[in-house]
Amino acid sequence: MRDVLPCLALVLCGLVLQAQAVTVQGDGPQKMEIAQAPQRIVSLLPSLTETVCALGACQRLVGLDRYSNWPDSLKALPRLGGGLDPNIESIVALKPDLVLSAGSTRGVERLESLGLKVLRLEPRSHADVQRVLRTVAQALFIPEADSERVWRDIQSGVQAAAQSLSPMARQQTVYVEVSPTPFGASASSFIGETLTGMGVGNILPATMGPFPQVNPEFVVRAQPDVIMAGDSSRVSMVQRPGWSALRAIKAQRICVFKQAESDMLVRAGPRMAEGARLMAECLNRAASTSPGMGR
Repeated sequence: MRDVLPCLALVLCGLVLQAQAVTVQGDGPQKMEIAQAPQRIVSLLPSLTETVCALGACQRLVGLDRYSNWPDSLKALPRLGGGLDPNIESIVALKPDLVLSAGSTRGVERLESLGLKVLRLEPRSHADVQRVLRTVAQALFIPEADSERVWRDIQSGVQAAAQSLSPMARQQTVYVEVSPTPFGASASSFIGETLTGMGVGNILPATMGPFPQVNPEFVVRAQPDVIMAGDSSRVSMVQRPGWSALRAIKAQRICVFKQAESDMLVRAGPRMAEGARLMAECLNRAASTSPGMGR
């Protein structure tokens, strides 16, 4: 009987360990089984890096893409390229037990062929942010309640930003530029969803796709009341045909965000509420400069 008990204990322990394994669904068709909580994580997308940290697991990150810059505590971690040029050798050398990447990240198949687990997630909408929070929490063996708490905090912050808008600010139409190419944020993007929740018009319809490349003449015809853009777009804007005559530019109803602010604005992740606050502040300032403006 004494010989049987240790064997029985081992069997029961094996069953417990098996029960701890989780199966997660990324953006691809295949599900992934993770046997135990990852302790060495590489993140190749800033919004995923921020998601890991928002869930209280920053200390598990061992390497990042070159654009991940929040929180400051991550500055010393190795940089492993970007979505278009990930450094495969450096990633493998770090021996991660989980790699987080966008679906569009190059080299994912190579990483998988080398035996690494790669979870592909690319949030583009509010619903995506909630789903990614839940999925990353599951993959990291973090209770679902923690991801729901983070999501509630995001929602609360976005709602507070919407409630801070003046009635005049809500009457404005907006053009949000996310890249000086130029690419804009349409009504179907997470930025557009935030604006819609604020009751503010977006000159780029959802039918254009979330982040369409924009013909500069389209913006001239649309005549937005307010323009929001990153600092990298400042110079090129006035050089575009017809843009110097835009009402928003002539009346200086343009909000140019510094790099750190742009990062908050264009990343679909835990800092989405801070991005909403930036947009609300911009809209309130713009409305106050021209009391008669609005539609």
